[in-house]
Amino acid sequence: MKKHAIIPIFIPHLGCPCQCVFCNQQKITARTKAVSTDEVRETVERYLSTLGDLDPNEIEIAFYGGSFTAIPIDKQTAYLKVANEYIDQGRVSSLHISTRPDCIDDEILENLKRYNVSTIELGVQSFSDEVLRLSKRGHDSDTARKAARLVKERGFKLGIQLMIGLPGDSLESCIYSARETVALSPELARLYPTLVIDGTELYDMYEDGSYEALSKEEALLRTKEMYKILHKAGINIMRVGLKSTDIIGGSDLSAINGGTYHPAFRQLVEGEIAYEALKEQLDALMKKTYGMGPAHVPNIDGTGLAGASGSNGSGFTCTTSSSYANKTSKPKHKVDIFSNPQSFSNMIGNCGINKDRLGAEYPHFDIKYRTDNTLARDIYIAELK
Repeated sequence: MKKHAIIPIFIPHLGCPCQCVFCNQQKITARTKAVSTDEVRETVERYLSTLGDLDPNEIEIAFYGGSFTAIPIDKQTAYLKVANEYIDQGRVSSLHISTRPDCIDDEILENLKRYNVSTIELGVQSFSDEVLRLSKRGHDSDTARKAARLVKERGFKLGIQLMIGLPGDSLESCIYSARETVALSPELARLYPTLVIDGTELYDMYEDGSYEALSKEEALLRTKEMYKILHKAGINIMRVGLKSTDIIGGSDLSAINGGTYHPAFRQLVEGEIAYEALKEQLDALMKKTYGMGPAHVPNIDGTGLAGASGSNGSGFTCTTSSSYANKTSKPKHKVDIFSNPQSFSNMIGNCGINKDRLGAEYPHFDIKYRTDNTLARDIYIAELK
């Protein structure tokens, strides 16, 4: 059963002062005209009818589209008033909006506070001024920093959205953006690998060769490194990659011409982080058992070990221990790897890729994957039997 629910209202392009090279909200949200207040009510009622007995304190209404506060303030207020009807009825708890960093000021924030908005997400996309310029964002990184600080000062929860693989982007600028995000102490973040969508300037750049979309491997690498930085800082990473259903039109992905889209991209990222952590710990077991790494171990007898523990620096922790008391002559050592049930899919990897890789890389170990309800999420324990 769901523990928290967000009712999304998409308002594409309405009020947006810029046309960023990557953006075609009409394609992404399948909206071609502004949302009416009646449609807001219809959407809220439809979602509420599916939420059963979920505590209203765990339900919020969110206005997405990236430029909510660029709308004339009377139009903002009209939407907010409709949403507040549900707060007054005790059916939802709060409101959530996403907007541009250059569309935040004291007057706007005062109005949002008046109508029970609790969370403001800023579409920062990058803290590299060069990336912002090449993407035609219309603002610089200092504008984003000032907006984020103002949001926090006025008592709102802050969210920051970042994109990976925009024009001029690199692994280094991605890591820089993640660190700058941490410095602003947001409560939540979203990470979106760039997609090349029909009807965008980026599509034209992709077609004429002036923009090269990231490969799946590079998108995964950059997103993984950013994720580790944000996760270690305790930031709630709400989304990794675009959703497959109501955001890109379900199974029709024809509007995507380049970049990395995967319906389980988050699992790919988290699985890769788990793989790194497990590999580090299995290497430690190999060295303590055989005195060398897996690449150098012949088919020899194993010995007991005292145990080792560590972290790969990502905030995902692995611990290794040994139950070996005596020397053994078995050709393979049995290893159990444990995780919380919620982390099991990350442990074995999407479609079992981690299981396959680790099995091939550590042929001296007979590895079994198990769950342990006493473990916290993202904790993995490798144990010699």
